[in-house]
Amino acid sequence: MLGVEVLTSRVLLRPTDPESSRVFYRDTLGLAIYREFGTGRARGTVFLLGNGLLELSGQADEPPGPAVALWLQVRDLAATHRELAERGVPVLREPKREPWGLDEMWIIDPDGVRIAVVEIPEDHPLRSRPGI
Repeated sequence: MLGVEVLTSRVLLRPTDPESSRVFYRDTLGLAIYREFGTGRARGTVFLLGNGLLELSGQADEPPGPAVALWLQVRDLAATHRELAERGVPVLREPKREPWGLDEMWIIDPDGVRIAVVEIPEDHPLRSRPGI
């Protein structure tokens, strides 16, 4: 075997306030739940993130540092921006076209985890690569 054979993967977040983070990802962002496990405040919730998974489980004493960020691709950034603004999601940076050609805005979760919300324009090279 030349490498690790990865069958599935997920991002693990240990929120400081599990219920607040669960409400943010489930109700505010509207992510679908893949599965839940455990009971009470410490129960784990795994959300679908397109072709990935986000697991909120356990509880941290402090939020993650600024090196932690999520990247979420959406079909329509302008519509997503309007919807999230209506829901009161804090927008760190308004949508704009980046020098690398992606349309991005940045939001933040209850623990300060930065989330890039990205639309890949029709003419961007990422659109011509299979699986993207």
